[in-house]
Amino acid sequence: MEKKVLVFNNKTGIAQKMEPLLAGEGLSIVVAGDVKQLHHVLEGEQLDLMLIDVELNDKGWDKGIELIAGLRKSSSIPLIVISAQSAETAKITALEAGADDYVTADCNPLELLARIKSQLRRYSQLVNMCSNIDRIYRVDGLVIDDIRRSVTVEGQSVRLTPIEYKILRLLVQQRGKVLSNSQIYENIWHVQAIGADNNTIAVHIRHIREKIESNPREPRYLKAVWGNGYKVG
Repeated sequence: MEKKVLVFNNKTGIAQKMEPLLAGEGLSIVVAGDVKQLHHVLEGEQLDLMLIDVELNDKGWDKGIELIAGLRKSSSIPLIVISAQSAETAKITALEAGADDYVTADCNPLELLARIKSQLRRYSQLVNMCSNIDRIYRVDGLVIDDIRRSVTVEGQSVRLTPIEYKILRLLVQQRGKVLSNSQIYENIWHVQAIGADNNTIAVHIRHIREKIESNPREPRYLKAVWGNGYKVG
């Protein structure tokens, strides 16, 4: 999908300078000339980066900085400020308000392109990192890495069969919740548990405990709730 770059308050003509370079990188430009258009674009477009000229024609620098702070409350996508001001204090103020980078209006377009690509790359890596974190499950010393399909206990690798892995992951994902034999069976085999042998689950649970528990008779992680089922935590 083509990535979109918002140019707000195109006072410096940066949109025209950057459009051919951005097109060559598979990036398109959306221009918003005033605050009303800006909010309209933010509501209706899926944007990947913002280029903001903070020196608003009728409201000045301070209001532009307030605008950046406001944008940061609703969006975390990369935001680069473009300004005619080269003073170090101006740059610091913009960065403290929430900008990710700051360039002067007379900067080399190739330099700005490199900065844009850098911000997009960094943001993409951050999003991927957050997605990966959501797929790593921890219960004290027990860690399931669902990206690598690995299980460790106190830092030591544990080898589970595919079915054992799925059962343990299910219980860890539902940490603290008791799942019956039927619920576990239906989640793992994706068929109704009518007539299913409860011993099937019990055997797998016993094997998992033998691999992850230091004392399977007094399990720390995978516990039975008699008459109801099993839980982790």
